[in-house]
Order: sequence, then structure tokens, then C-alpha cells
Amino acid sequence: MEGLRQAVKELDIRETGAPKEGVLQKSDRRLFMQFLAFGGVKSQDALAKAVAQCPLEAVLYDDLNDPQGAGLLLMAEDPALFVTAVRPFLLAEPFASVQQKQELTMMGRTYGLGREPDLEDWLLKKPRRNVFNPANAWAIWYPLRRKPEFELLSPQDQGRILAEHGAIGRSYGEHGFAQDVRLACHGLDKRDNEFVIGLVGPELFPLSRIIQDMRKTEQTARYIQSLGPFFTGRVRFQKPQ
Repeated sequence: MEGLRQAVKELDIRETGAPKEGVLQKSDRRLFMQFLAFGGVKSQDALAKAVAQCPLEAVLYDDLNDPQGAGLLLMAEDPALFVTAVRPFLLAEPFASVQQKQELTMMGRTYGLGREPDLEDWLLKKPRRNVFNPANAWAIWYPLRRKPEFELLSPQDQGRILAEHGAIGRSYGEHGFAQDVRLACHGLDKRDNEFVIGLVGPELFPLSRIIQDMRKTEQTARYIQSLGPFFTGRVRFQKPQ
């Protein structure tokens, strides 16, 4: 029992990055991001005007697959704001008159992998740079869940599988085709998804192509249990901090 108490006492749930000047980077800060989709939108301009007054940083998208559809990305370090500030905002007009598409609701948090050279940038700044970059006019947002057996693989096998997957993403990023936002959503998603992925870029085709190329990796072909549903949209309005 004493050993259990000591383990709990020593539990460290901070985000971890690569060593900097010989010391592991640690952070209690992370960015929570929520994606909401709506239908029955009569005026996209009215939504854009409302989002300009949103209490949180936000991006408004036009839904590619629904002429009366919209997507709204919200972000904050304090998750309580999604209840205390966002709820009254969405219960007022014009959002009160549109229909939320519950199947496209996504919620996640940034996280450290233990090898980021600049942990604070990775957790807080890079996701904002990607979604608020005026050049990134297109976005695809979707959740995913891995098969349980992936967690039983050795760290070496997991690293090899993830490295193959990550190499494709880095290649698209280096060529300016696509940037990603990766969020963990364990316990935050009612369908028990584990991650939320946002792909953003200047053109739509590369975002579709990267998903196509990812299908050939071992992670997707063998260890992904579910992908989607997908929201595909074009930026209408950005409201950074």
C-alpha cells in the first residue's frame, strides 16, 4: 500500500519534450481545440460577423459538401471556457437558429511525444500558426481510433510504424502542401475516438492525396479501427487572439 501511495505521489502527468540544455522539457500547458459543424445556415456572412465577437480564438469554414453547412473551430488553454463562454455564445443568434451536426463534433488537446525540441511551440504556438495561416485556405478535420492491439506492440515496433506514417506527413509539409494539427481526445469523445486530426493547406487536392497515401502505411492498413466522419471546408473567417 505504501508503494502505491509513493507511485501516486510521484505521478507526473505534465507534457514532456526533448531535453534542452540537458534538462527534459516539462509543461502543464496545452491547447484544447473543439470542432463543431452546423447545417441549415441561411447566411454565412451572419455567422462570420458573430464569430468576430466570439470569446475564444476561432476559425469559421464553409462546408464543401453542404451548401448550407459551416464548421467552427474553437481553441483555449482552459477547457472550462468551452462551457462558461462558448455555450452562451452558441445559444444566441445566429447560431441558435442553425442545426448542430452532432456526428461531426470533435474535441481534443495538444500533447507532447517526448522528442519535441521546443515543447511550448509544439503545444501552443504551432497549432495556431497552422490554422490561422491565411495561406491555408482548406481544411479536413476527422477523428480516428486505433485497434487495441497497437497498444500491445513493443515501443520499438510502435516507433517504426509511426515513423513510416510520419515521414509522409513531413514530406507534404516540407513541400508546402499540407500542415497538420494532432490532438489527443481520450475520454473527450463520446464515440471513444482517440485522436483528432486537422489537415490544412493552400489547396484541397494535396489534403485528399495525403490521406490516400497514408492508407498504404502499416498503421492505417493494419492498426486503424475507424476513421471519420470527415469535415472538408474552406476558410471563411479567422479570429486569432
